[in-house]
Amino acid sequence: MRVFLHFIQQIAPDADVLYILGDLFEYWAGDDDIDDPFNRQISDALHALSVSGTVVNIIHGNRDLLMGQKLAHACGATLLTDPTLLDLYGTPTLLTHGDLLCTDDIDYQNFRKQVHEPIWQQNFLAQPLAQRKAIIAQLRARSENEKKLKSIDIMDVNLDAVASMLRSHHYPRMIHGHTHRLKRHQHMVDGHSCERWVLGDWHDTGNALRCDADGCSMETITS
Repeated sequence: MRVFLHFIQQIAPDADVLYILGDLFEYWAGDDDIDDPFNRQISDALHALSVSGTVVNIIHGNRDLLMGQKLAHACGATLLTDPTLLDLYGTPTLLTHGDLLCTDDIDYQNFRKQVHEPIWQQNFLAQPLAQRKAIIAQLRARSENEKKLKSIDIMDVNLDAVASMLRSHHYPRMIHGHTHRLKRHQHMVDGHSCERWVLGDWHDTGNALRCDADGCSMETITS
């Protein structure tokens, strides 16, 4: 959290807009958990950034897909749909969390489809907060165990899925996270050259993609 707060307080205020592409939180059990001290510290920092003049936009990740409007309001942020196509300083740019692209992981895609169903979410959020947190802890433990049995390639994006998404949005630049495989890729789709940036994870250091009219560049964030 130290590195993230440093970024929000010292670096992000220079930006016109901050886009967070999911997994802002390790998990999100529901907006009624907003007053947890850790959660409140994060939302307060983002709200202060928003008040300072930087627009804050957030896309749901697989870890925090239950973020709702109460949290968005607390952060002074807008929740975007996944994927979102926008004009970024003159360049059509597609923002997505990235898990939609991991189509080789059939078990994960089936699970993703289930937990994105409105009825499933409604039933889950109807349970007491403590029970929700216990269920999430069990799901995360199971997920970590399953990852050990999966090949690295299965958990990465499928290139046909990447091409399909680029094609359906008229060959934009793409930016996503989820796989945490920090890298810039270049794809040729139907004769169109498309740039794809993958964001990394945040532990001892962080990373952010800075984009302007001259293009994008990856920056390492330290405190």
